[in-house]
Amino acid sequence: MPASKNSKVYLVGGGIASLAAAAFLVRDAEVPGQNIHILEQLPIAGGSMDGAPAPTAEGGYVTRGGRMFEEEHYVCLWNLLESIPTLDDAAVSVRQEMLAFNIEHPTLAKARIINGDRTIADASRLGLDARDRADMTRLLALPERVIGARRIDDFFQPHFFASNFWCMWRTTFAFQTWHSAIELKRYFLAFVQEFDRIHTLSGVRRSRYNQYDSVIRPVQEWLTAQGVRTEFGVTVTGVEFSGPDARRVSRLQLERAGAPAESVELGDDDYAFLTIGSMTSDTTYGDRATVPELVRDKRDGSWQLWESIAKKAPDFGRPTAFCGNIDETKWESFTLTMTGRALLDRIQEYTGNVPGEGALMTWKDSRWLLSVVVPAQPHFRDQPENTYTLWGYSLFGDVPGDHVPKKMDDCTGAEILDELLGHLGFDDIADEVRATTEVTTVQMPYIDAQFQRRVVGDRPLVVPAGAQNFAFLGQFVEIPEDVVFTVEYSVRGAMTAIYHHFGVDKEIPAIYHGLADPKVAWSALRTAFA
Repeated sequence: MPASKNSKVYLVGGGIASLAAAAFLVRDAEVPGQNIHILEQLPIAGGSMDGAPAPTAEGGYVTRGGRMFEEEHYVCLWNLLESIPTLDDAAVSVRQEMLAFNIEHPTLAKARIINGDRTIADASRLGLDARDRADMTRLLALPERVIGARRIDDFFQPHFFASNFWCMWRTTFAFQTWHSAIELKRYFLAFVQEFDRIHTLSGVRRSRYNQYDSVIRPVQEWLTAQGVRTEFGVTVTGVEFSGPDARRVSRLQLERAGAPAESVELGDDDYAFLTIGSMTSDTTYGDRATVPELVRDKRDGSWQLWESIAKKAPDFGRPTAFCGNIDETKWESFTLTMTGRALLDRIQEYTGNVPGEGALMTWKDSRWLLSVVVPAQPHFRDQPENTYTLWGYSLFGDVPGDHVPKKMDDCTGAEILDELLGHLGFDDIADEVRATTEVTTVQMPYIDAQFQRRVVGDRPLVVPAGAQNFAFLGQFVEIPEDVVFTVEYSVRGAMTAIYHHFGVDKEIPAIYHGLADPKVAWSALRTAFA
């Protein structure tokens, strides 16, 4: 029986999944905003989609990661953003603003791969041989139940991992060779249209500012205008279920800073939508003089909540499959905040790309596998004139650098900047860059957790069988055929949950399959298999 429009709804977590669910409740299920409660542990909404002043003594700006959008696959996200007005003009939707911005600032990388001698590689030469193509075909042909918990490197030979294609694919999406082969297969199918443009990333769509300013803030402000209540500083420590099969949420257990523990009783018509797991749980920050701590003991509670829920029923997932090996799920990013244009101007001269056009640059032979991107400026809404930013990350933080003889995980921000400058080879401006640049480093123990090897049942369904008044949200639910580590995944899960429980008589946009489009499939496969 569909929920009542007078139901009270509790959304655990303030990330994009909960924000999207709240929007669909108001827009499509016609639930009054004042009946919707978002419970967020942090003092800000957005979850992993951030962009803010750095929380370090040095200052500057920081984004933990960048969010690249994509035209064909992100259908549920576009559906949401079509109805959200921008902060600057209520007559223009966030979707319209993004379309216009990408016409003004199209992505066309001219330096996607940098060789060890600092020459720019011809990245259009993917470097795949007949065996690589045969292995790709085999992976695509096998059903997921046969692939099971096998690793990516169980399916490919060393030649594949030395190819330009793998270098670009892995750094665009942050894959490691030990990650789930199922997830790689899903990415091949979801983004097959990117095969013949992976060297330029021309299929990437970006927002005018960072993901928080351009997406989260407009959604949050729209929800607030509808009466949705967001409570910050609230940690949900437990969820109680009723009945022998735990098919109904009866109580949420909460903690607020400086206040005694409390609970929220759910009535007969009330609902709970629970975000489980977190890719940015236990994030720590450093600056030019400090090193961010690698937290290994689960301090912020994001994983403990799912671990406690998982004990309630066998179909509530197995979180240890994703949070049990930090050395396989971590990587570190950094944001440069510069008060001079020297570095950006020299990168533009070197690559031929203006800021915002080039997308990722990867030093293929670097020990850290270092990548950077220069976004269109300004990248933050309040970014002062004559201030500029650059973002970068590395997949291998456990090995010494090429120019700094230390592991990235042990480096200060100043040392990471030195490693970058060493790869660029801009010795004549190095001192100027150091003197005018603030560095914010970010260590994220679980940033790749969603790619970990898994089997059926490790991720719960969005709506478990028989669930009466709850659903699971986020990157660690199971949505058949869709791909994690995308905003689309969180939004699709939210739409699935709300439409199911509230009987919304609208069709959820189908998952895009490029292979079903003969023109797209032929073009992409001709590139990969030529």
